[in-house]
Amino acid sequence: MISTLLQYQIVTNNLDRSLTTVASDPTLERESAYYLENMENVTSIDEFLEDDRLFDYAMKAFGLEDMDYAKTFMRKVLEEGIDDDDSFAKQFTDGKYAAFAETFNFARYGEVTTTFEATRQDVVDAYLRQTLEEKEGSSNEGVRLALYFSRQVSDIESAYDILADQALAEVVYTALGLPDEFASADIDKQAEYIEERINIEDFQDPEALQTFLERFSAMYDLQNETATATSPALQVITSANTTITMDEDLRASIQNLKLGGV
Repeated sequence: MISTLLQYQIVTNNLDRSLTTVASDPTLERESAYYLENMENVTSIDEFLEDDRLFDYAMKAFGLEDMDYAKTFMRKVLEEGIDDDDSFAKQFTDGKYAAFAETFNFARYGEVTTTFEATRQDVVDAYLRQTLEEKEGSSNEGVRLALYFSRQVSDIESAYDILADQALAEVVYTALGLPDEFASADIDKQAEYIEERINIEDFQDPEALQTFLERFSAMYDLQNETATATSPALQVITSANTTITMDEDLRASIQNLKLGGV
């Protein structure tokens, strides 16, 4: 099995071709065509929710396919929009709901909402990217995580943004060699620990991001035995003779505190 890093690089170095290959799947091609042909005719939240093919497609594009059954919940997300700070979508640490409400902003734009490019081709592009990540993840979950991290990285402004997203957090936990129980520590202590060891601003630098994802990939392969011993990134990690350790205060926090300090 090839290394996580190599598979990630194969996909990203030929990203347009990878996405084109995904888009050429007959089933996906039909669903995308249906979405583009019919979404522009939707003029209300009711019409959006009533068309399962449109709604399910949109939900998957935003990584919310596990919630496509919860139409009452999503109706509230859409009806309240995001213009008010106390709107329903903004109450969740997971930013996907706010992003969904921002794109399908019936609360602000009403019946002309679906005339914007953001609700049409942009959604199709997002759907293709989600599908590509799932496809790669079917053979190596580490590749899916790396692809997702690279896609979301522009929105990361603090450690709290990482901790609010399970997939982003998993990448950082893995890269830092943190044990599973770290996720149960007080959220503020987790954020402090991460920001002491990672310069969040570096993620906006392509070279620094690549270095970080190389470390993640190597650590992922080491933990999951998904790469051969000849993996260059894995050799760097194993030959560096370095160990990431936690200070005693954090260890105590992990042992005595639950997420959120409860």
